[in-house]
Order: sequence, then structure tokens, then C-alpha cells
Amino acid sequence: MAGILKRPIVTEKITRMQDQRHYAFEVEGKSNKIEIAKAVEAKFKVTVTGVRTVVVKGKRKSQMTRRGRFEGRTNTWKKAIVTLKEGDKIDYFETA
Repeated sequence: MAGILKRPIVTEKITRMQDQRHYAFEVEGKSNKIEIAKAVEAKFKVTVTGVRTVVVKGKRKSQMTRRGRFEGRTNTWKKAIVTLKEGDKIDYFETA
């Protein structure tokens, strides 16, 4: 289970979703929903009731330089949105 959770995602939208007990994490690309739920339960001592995952595709980027055009891509990554049991809560900054 080590290394499944890479980092929590803290954005305005996810912060608003925490009122409904939804928390988001960047996770390992090959992990499944069961592994993600077990990793969150083990790390934060909470009960997970649901996990939704989405693969975020990398964007194409281009930049003009003196030597011409430079093109590349950002990385593709996997996001998991975890729903917790009523009454459970995660505080990223205390349990980090």
C-alpha cells in the first residue's frame, strides 16, 4: 500500500466538496479503487464508503524560443475522489 497516495489535491472546488465528505488525491496510475480505499483508511484512520477515479490526460504545450518552437506534454495522472462515512473527516495538515 505504500506509495499509492501521492498527494492530496487542494483546490477551491475540492474544498467546497469537503462539506459533503468528498476528498481528492493524486494516486498511482495502476492502483484500483479497493487499494485506494485501503490506503486512505490506513493513513488517515477513517472509513471510506466510496471511491471515484478519473484519468486526467496530459495537455500539449508549446513555447516559442529564439531557436524555434519547443513542444511537449504534461504528464497524464490519476485522480481519486474519496467519500467518507458520516462524521469522519480528514485534516491534511495535522496528519501529514
